[in-house]
Amino acid sequence: MRDFIIAALPCIVTGLALAVLFMGRASKKKKEEAGSYEAEGMSIGMCIGVAISPLFSENIGIGMSLGMLIGLVIGMCIKKE
Repeated sequence: MRDFIIAALPCIVTGLALAVLFMGRASKKKKEEAGSYEAEGMSIGMCIGVAISPLFSENIGIGMSLGMLIGLVIGMCIKKE
């Protein structure tokens, strides 16, 4: 288990860095702009990642970070009107 965590650590750090980077970018957007559903996608993705991670016998932290990253990508693809 320790070997897996050490091997997965760069992916986790990269995912968290991307999440922080995109959240900072999203918070700097103007209020009038329509934008996209980045924050909502991250929130829903994080919840789904935490819920699904025990099914695959994974660490909850890994599920949460991967869920946030996938939710962010999906949220960026959907534009607000």
